[in-house]
Amino acid sequence: MPDTSDSPFDPERIFETLRRHGVRYVLIGGWAARLLGSPTVTVDIDIAYARDMQNLERLAQALRELGARLRGVDETLPFRLDARTLKAGGNFTFTTDAGDLDILAEPAGAPDYEALERTAQPMDLGGLTVMVTSIDDLIAMKRAAGRPKDRIELEVLGALREEIERAGGRVEGPP
Repeated sequence: MPDTSDSPFDPERIFETLRRHGVRYVLIGGWAARLLGSPTVTVDIDIAYARDMQNLERLAQALRELGARLRGVDETLPFRLDARTLKAGGNFTFTTDAGDLDILAEPAGAPDYEALERTAQPMDLGGLTVMVTSIDDLIAMKRAAGRPKDRIELEVLGALREEIERAGGRVEGPP
């Protein structure tokens, strides 16, 4: 397996590439938690994405531009990065020229994409708007994942939810 530790982590480049290609997605996972106020540091991006063929075409184009390749598999494994492959699969873990990117069609514990998108909150990251999952959906996903690190993060997210509710239910942007 290839060593991916040399890939620079550039989340802004990932978000900008997805934006430029018009990809419909919602940021989930550790970066979403971070933008909602968690102090936990993560070095990958996790997104849920719309599954219509037009969006899959745009996502495939963005992934190709980012030099995406499957993470954790032998590089000689044949893999065609196109809309049909994305439709047939669903969940993929990639290493890109801008860092690790996981795309999830149906994240455990999350509602369907349309519901996830409806409750997501736009956040401005220095002029770039990113749709970030709601804290309630993120908590449900972390609970469903059930890994030790997710159980720890649930404590942090529970406290953040209380702060967000006291602030009127909205998060103003990155901490």
